[in-house]
Amino acid sequence: MPVTQKNSESEQKEPVIALFNYGGGLRGLIPARIMARIERKTGLRMSEMVDIFCGPSTGAILNTALNVPHPDHPHRAKYRARHLVRFYEREGANIFPPDRFRELRGLLHDFNNRLTKISQLQSVFKHGHYDPTHLSKALRALYGHTKLADSLKSLVIPFYSLDGMNTPDGYGDHHSPTRAMQHYAREGGHAVWLRNMKLHNSEHKMNHTPHISLYDAVMASCAAPTYFPCHHFDIGWPDERGTKEYAGIDGNIFDNPATSYYGAIQKQLAPHQKLIMIGLGTGYTNRSIQKEKWNKYGSLGVVDPVNDLPLINIFFHASESALSHSFLHELGDDLHIFNKSMLNDHPDTPNIRIDDGTPENFKKLRNFAENLMEEYSQELDKICDILVNNRDKKQSSDKASEQKLHFFSFFKKR
Repeated sequence: MPVTQKNSESEQKEPVIALFNYGGGLRGLIPARIMARIERKTGLRMSEMVDIFCGPSTGAILNTALNVPHPDHPHRAKYRARHLVRFYEREGANIFPPDRFRELRGLLHDFNNRLTKISQLQSVFKHGHYDPTHLSKALRALYGHTKLADSLKSLVIPFYSLDGMNTPDGYGDHHSPTRAMQHYAREGGHAVWLRNMKLHNSEHKMNHTPHISLYDAVMASCAAPTYFPCHHFDIGWPDERGTKEYAGIDGNIFDNPATSYYGAIQKQLAPHQKLIMIGLGTGYTNRSIQKEKWNKYGSLGVVDPVNDLPLINIFFHASESALSHSFLHELGDDLHIFNKSMLNDHPDTPNIRIDDGTPENFKKLRNFAENLMEEYSQELDKICDILVNNRDKKQSSDKASEQKLHFFSFFKKR
């Protein structure tokens, strides 16, 4: 098919805009500030302009909050992005208090981790570096008792299920085309996308929104390895599985714009729809590692923040790099990523650690976000236009549908 014909067909399709907010702990302040700028420039809430919100960990915190209905105006979002900027700056130091054991762990790694056999030191590593109580209180206050099914727009929250006994949505059911798929899906843990899809198309039958609170879904998606323990919770599935128990860890383990598109979004689109994806990053932090340095880390050193979490960092970036070529080719000009590297030695560059809640680092994060928006100012203006046009088209379509309904209702009464 000629490129011009393909582009022409794509332009005629109904646009569906997906917003992907990356993970990154307190670096979530960066996309929060970008969205606050978008809302100021457009005069609209993100939930009025975006069709699908997706992304793991701190991205899930942002996406979910932007889809909580206002208690007095249920068709409008309770929060604007500026409220989430204040959320990070107010709660950051409580969620990630100063880590007293960071330097101690560095010393232990220098001794090839042999001292970790001492029982008193094992408790340092046993339940994650941080008490999840502070994160739990902050998210409870943010979401209340709101359920996933209550989200204003389509919402996708990823987590990784550690327990292979309870298969998640779409795994190992009787629709699996081969015995090999059934066997593969039932072994080990699973990547899970908790979804409430509200695209109102012919594929809407695939929307099996589970019964789960936004709090539990986001707590699971934020349970970053080495930072927090796994989150234990129940999911009520609207089918023969019923209510099952899950132990979930950070969706950042597997989720990124490419895997989210191929795994959670693509099959939800109807043939007459095309996806436009916007990705708001939290800074590129994927360092290259020399073999000598890697071999010196030891078994525990590859997963400790004192070494910038080299193995965890690899987990977070491996699948995205593996799928990037196909993903970029498929979406082409319909993919808009806002991000830049934090890997430089400039004194004003924010700490790449996700748990630095000091006032100095928050100031650097604010400056990083401002510089990013300045660098991509033309692209940001383009995105604002795309978002406003999407809202206007959806609004016009809704009005036309209402008029048609009233027209047929009038003649039916006569």
